[in-house]
Amino acid sequence: MARLPRSPRSDAGLARRGFLRATLVSAAGVLLGACKPGEGEDTGSGGTDTETGTETGGESRVVVDGFEYFPQSVASGDPRPGSVILWTRVEDPDAPDADLELELELATDPEFSDVIGQLATVTATAAHDHCVKVRLTDLGAGQQFYYRFVYAKDDTWLASRVGQARTAPAPEDDVPARFAVVSCQDFSRWYNVYLAIAEQEFDFVVHLGDYIYETTGDPDFQAAIPGRTIEFDDKAGAIGFNVGESGEYFAAASLDNYRQLYRAYRGDRALQSVHERGPMIVTWDDHEFSNDCHGSTGTYFGGTVDESDVARRKAANQAWFEYMPIDVQDDPEFDYDPSAAFPGDLVIYRDFVWGQHLHLAMTDERTWRSDHPIREDAFPATVVVDEATVLAELGELPAYARPYFDVDTWDGGSLRDALVAAAGDIGYDPAWITGDLDAEFVNGLIEIIDPGGATLTAISDAEIQMMPRGVSYVSMGKTSFYGSFGSRALVVKPAYDLWTRQQFQASGGASEQVLGEVQEAWLIDTLSGSDRTWKVWGNEFSVSQIAIDVRDLAPAPFNQLYYLSLDLWDGHRNRRDTVLGQLAGIENMVAVTGDIHAFFATTPFVEGDPEQRIIELTTSSVTTQSFKEILAGIVATNPALAGFAEAALLVEALDSLLTSASLKTNPHFGYANSDLYGFVMIELDGAKLDATYHQIGRDYLFTDYSDNLNALLGAFATERFRVNAGERELYRDFGGEWKRWDRTSLSWV
Repeated sequence: MARLPRSPRSDAGLARRGFLRATLVSAAGVLLGACKPGEGEDTGSGGTDTETGTETGGESRVVVDGFEYFPQSVASGDPRPGSVILWTRVEDPDAPDADLELELELATDPEFSDVIGQLATVTATAAHDHCVKVRLTDLGAGQQFYYRFVYAKDDTWLASRVGQARTAPAPEDDVPARFAVVSCQDFSRWYNVYLAIAEQEFDFVVHLGDYIYETTGDPDFQAAIPGRTIEFDDKAGAIGFNVGESGEYFAAASLDNYRQLYRAYRGDRALQSVHERGPMIVTWDDHEFSNDCHGSTGTYFGGTVDESDVARRKAANQAWFEYMPIDVQDDPEFDYDPSAAFPGDLVIYRDFVWGQHLHLAMTDERTWRSDHPIREDAFPATVVVDEATVLAELGELPAYARPYFDVDTWDGGSLRDALVAAAGDIGYDPAWITGDLDAEFVNGLIEIIDPGGATLTAISDAEIQMMPRGVSYVSMGKTSFYGSFGSRALVVKPAYDLWTRQQFQASGGASEQVLGEVQEAWLIDTLSGSDRTWKVWGNEFSVSQIAIDVRDLAPAPFNQLYYLSLDLWDGHRNRRDTVLGQLAGIENMVAVTGDIHAFFATTPFVEGDPEQRIIELTTSSVTTQSFKEILAGIVATNPALAGFAEAALLVEALDSLLTSASLKTNPHFGYANSDLYGFVMIELDGAKLDATYHQIGRDYLFTDYSDNLNALLGAFATERFRVNAGERELYRDFGGEWKRWDRTSLSWV
């Protein structure tokens, strides 16, 4: 019987009769062991590869390159000791709406001179955009093999490109693991980072999300490059911005929109080359649905409209399910049901064991998360923590505590009536004008409503001096009626911390959800119960606090200690402490993270207790604007920063601010580079986990380097970090000398 070559990691072979379970087709098939010519067994199908001149046994047939019929090539994913998912998509211009039948072939070599198995028929249905996913089971652990799909047309056998797949080693195998970590790959720049990954040796790739971006041509970050543009066929089904004007662009909303994005992204040869090299283990982040989303809610319009859209969320989920080679819920019979209720229509958190030394848990931080605590339509003047509570919590009134009054009773309610009457003209919701309001912000409104003071009288300084002081949304940096500034971006940390702590305690933790109760318990139970050496959390966005202190560097009112983004775990900081407190008790606990478009190496810990910590290794983006580029764009275009001339200089100094030993804002930060792109390569065994950061500048993303690979590879720089088994310390390689990150001195020692 023909077998796959035995791996040094396992002595298990390929079962003669294994089963192929197709997650997108209803029929299961039987994998038949195929003999080489002359061994006396006819499998009933086979042929000759005209390019290699090798026989595939049985009746004669010619197999030729049919790459144009498989425009997204092939992919594999979710390797387990006995199974792996194989994927392709077929496209026949003569039968665009028909279900198409394919064969799957396995071989020990890429030339398919030694075919070891064939699946008679799998069906690429029009209902699933002609995608096929096959769950290949009953394989031995640690097996490597080649595969291709074949489509019969006009008596010609048309083959896809060849993919290389593997199963995970057996749980008892003492073997190392080597895998790449990637994130954030907007299509508008070239995937040269993937060209570099394809030159690496790896067991699999971990993708932490933002595999696609739901917008096409967003002028904020998707500058047009020839050959890297996408225009929706179904513009009527998309969300339009600036339609008919300069800067028109669209965001996916229909199933056709999302499918078209995947077809375009997966049409890239650099990305295909990595998928062809080995399995990918994926989760999603926000852009697989909508920027900075929570549940089924987007954030495009700054809180001016309700952006909850379950139908759009489910269209995004269906397309993701169709195009991603994942073993959903470890259920071979699972098929996406568009009528299933959200959330729960597609559960993607899952875990993987790779030999003795790796247990990888992949989570979903979008489906069950709560809204950003500061809503984008939060009225800046609304007071959320009164003076008594501030004093009870802190024992004194901090500088961010601001004077407030009860607008419903002030001056017999006349000021309230005037503010309500002016709401439509000024652009805020009249329902906001109630209860305790920030006096200084209200005075600003009065000046806008009645500049000369003919009908409205501002609150006097003497009256303000007599008022109690509390925390309003203005205290947290929110100065506009709608939008992300002061809501999701650049939020004053001390005021936010006080308010969210109060909310978290009062709600019993319900005010902040990221994973949801069920998934959070699953994560803790899975990793705390693991007996593998390394427990690795595939986590979409930064666990570590990312704050900058410009109190002595910026003019008022910008001289604050800021969170840079509350779309990360910073936005749910109390829930983060809850999760960290449990993960910190797990030996050899490491998080791998993306989303932020920066390279970080950190040791996040429970607030006030550095001993309750884990290690976090963060990769930058493949193509999407770097963190520094994004912040520079905000500074250049945000009206609220128009009077802050020094802001651009502070952006340039971002990494120094994050890691400053004098400011001590982020004592967990050992390394930050917010202006480079690339990937992280993880190598681990029973003694250590090494992470090599492969970094390249943005200039290398605007030209296709597929024909100039040596120049591209030579442009990458590396940084190396290490974690030793049994420790919770982060080390960095300084020319062969490993130094430890010291959280007290904030230096490598």
